[in-house]
Amino acid sequence: MKIAVFHNLPSGGAKRALYGYVEYLTKNNHQVDVFIPSTANEDFLPLNQVASNVHIFPVSTTLGNSIYSTIKYIPPQIKKVSLRDLEKTEQNIAEIINNKNYDIVFTEQDQYTMAPFLLKYLKKPHVYYCQQPLRNDAVSEVIFPRKKNNILGSIMNLGSNIVVNRGLNIDKTNSNYSNYTLSNSYFSRESILRMYGINSHVSYLGVDPEMFKPIEISKERFILSVGAFTPEKGHGFLVESLALIDPEIRPKLIVVSNSSYPPWKTYLEKHAAELNVEMEILSLIKDDELTLLYNKAELVVYSPYLEPFGLVPLESMACGTPVVAVKEGGVRETVIHKKTGLLIDRDEELFGEAITKMLSKDYRRYNMGINAVKAVENYWTLDHAGERLLTHLNRVINKDNV
Repeated sequence: MKIAVFHNLPSGGAKRALYGYVEYLTKNNHQVDVFIPSTANEDFLPLNQVASNVHIFPVSTTLGNSIYSTIKYIPPQIKKVSLRDLEKTEQNIAEIINNKNYDIVFTEQDQYTMAPFLLKYLKKPHVYYCQQPLRNDAVSEVIFPRKKNNILGSIMNLGSNIVVNRGLNIDKTNSNYSNYTLSNSYFSRESILRMYGINSHVSYLGVDPEMFKPIEISKERFILSVGAFTPEKGHGFLVESLALIDPEIRPKLIVVSNSSYPPWKTYLEKHAAELNVEMEILSLIKDDELTLLYNKAELVVYSPYLEPFGLVPLESMACGTPVVAVKEGGVRETVIHKKTGLLIDRDEELFGEAITKMLSKDYRRYNMGINAVKAVENYWTLDHAGERLLTHLNRVINKDNV
């Protein structure tokens, strides 16, 4: 099978998942050619390590298209790219793909528009993997609101709402060009259906058991959280939950982050210090270091707001470390309550109690860790995810050939 792959992703879970998909497809003798705009992040898990070919297309910024973007889309200074120029580049990519003999196109999301402009111009059979529809900033505003008690704050809030609404319109419009959409969880499927009226098919992600695996190493007195240091990732909830644990047994919180929102980071570091919660933030560490931390941690705690799927619980489970997670979003579909971890309502007192109970029972954590490794081996590996994706790719090709 000849497959063209498109993405314009930043670093993070979606890029890691795509890397795994491409690696699986090439290992199984499929030709995979990757087409990306220059705005895509290829420093993190570069696809030239696993793909047959990688083609990069420059995204220029022209005056005319910048003006067009400001009027119709979003001002370039906000998105850090002229969306009209990005659209022209993706149109060019689509035309090149259309004129080659690919059996199918697999497209991931775009960090600037979510659903890529590419979908408007593809004429080949294609599958669009929608990790989630564009989220507005309602959650962040509740957790960490911007100042609106003056004229400047009100103007900034109005401008933000306009940008969000325009972004939602771009995502919805582009999404409707997809003939076959995949989602990463049933929670995401429902979100896509609710927001855009688009049906999608669940194709679960997986993790690399060669990378994330148990290591014979002693546990250390800390709990681990992984994710961007932004309000919606829920680290504030973790800090306030830990503050309710007896200081004599309160564990240290280590947060591994690939990016952060500086005002939030400054606020939460100060807030944690005020609550006597020891918190250490590690940025952009290597995968082997992350695996080591998963193995050293007594627990992994996970509390993003409405996370569509979340690879972190699976990575932790693959390392044999149980997860205490908030019972919402896609994590309800991966963590098995009382078997591979605990799913707890978003309540600081209940979450703190769950952490305390887990830390007090070594045998329970050990048994859950064994169960977690087996669960990943049985269903959540990259090979399982690749097989699921291949089923959908073949389905689209067969439909097109009928």
